[in-house]
Amino acid sequence: MLNRRQILAGGAGIAIASTLGALVRPAAAETRPFTFVSWGGAASAMEDAAFLKPYFDKAGGTYVSASPTETAKLKAMVEAGKVDWDLVDEDGASTWRGGEEGFLEKLDMAKIPNAKALASGWVTPYGIVTATGASVIAWSKQAFPNGGPEKWADFWDLKRFPGKRGMYKGFYWNYELAMLAEGLTRDEIYPVTDEKADMAFKKLDELKPNVQLWWSAGPQPAQTLSSGEVTLSSAWSGRVLAAIRDGAPIGYTYNQAIAWGNWWVIPKGTPYLELAHKVLNDALSLEAQTRLLKIDVYGPVLEAAAAKADATTRSHFVMAPEYAKNILILNEGEGAKYSVKYEERWNQFLLG
Repeated sequence: MLNRRQILAGGAGIAIASTLGALVRPAAAETRPFTFVSWGGAASAMEDAAFLKPYFDKAGGTYVSASPTETAKLKAMVEAGKVDWDLVDEDGASTWRGGEEGFLEKLDMAKIPNAKALASGWVTPYGIVTATGASVIAWSKQAFPNGGPEKWADFWDLKRFPGKRGMYKGFYWNYELAMLAEGLTRDEIYPVTDEKADMAFKKLDELKPNVQLWWSAGPQPAQTLSSGEVTLSSAWSGRVLAAIRDGAPIGYTYNQAIAWGNWWVIPKGTPYLELAHKVLNDALSLEAQTRLLKIDVYGPVLEAAAAKADATTRSHFVMAPEYAKNILILNEGEGAKYSVKYEERWNQFLLG
């Protein structure tokens, strides 16, 4: 099994950039390499090892892997006509927004034939999921050596599980976990209504005095759980698995996990439109998806690849059949709507 350091070492020789180049216009694509942008850390390392490096080793050419994804920056590039990113790992809500607001290319599905093998929920006109992960409950094993919470209601239970909490900085994802903590079933969470949003804000307000960290970067939950700054946190599954393999004293559960996908999108106006389609299609191939099993951080979106996993590896993937009845698959369309509708209210909630 590859660990995080081996993944990064295997990608040695790939240009990794955190800042991007100068003005690029479609007629001058050769002035810079193809640029892929993702979230950094375990996600970027996984995508380099499973998808990008194998593709360019086979097809030839060069690319730059950059991070982090910033939707506002992507949109500003498109609006300015200075598109420096060519293929981006986005969240689902921003994928929906990008289609509606016009800063993403509409995908030419004839150039992505491998998408036909995916479940319909992982494919939209403006983005396709290439790997799956989840927002999970994670805990400090130093604080809870006998095991942590098994549901979000336990995450709220300060008597059974005392200590400070870490939670994501946006209403996105927090709406779902608050509703699960309130006792709603998976089928009752969507569609989002004003009444349900009120319920979620009220539930989050109960826990707010004990939230030490409103995290925005993937490594933060594992770091703060390891340091003892918090005892419980929501976290991205891939970051948790990577941290555990590096020796972090952290536990987690997929029970009531919020399952989501890594959505690959193409910025409108990229000079590498054709190549972006080719790279995306290749990432959905059985060969590429099967590489995710060895990396063992985020799970394949292709069922035929997931079926090849042994029992131990499969247990690390949120979409494994044994978790199906206890997870919530994030409704990205609803997430896109409620994130915008309640954005100002959420900002005031954080400030209050």
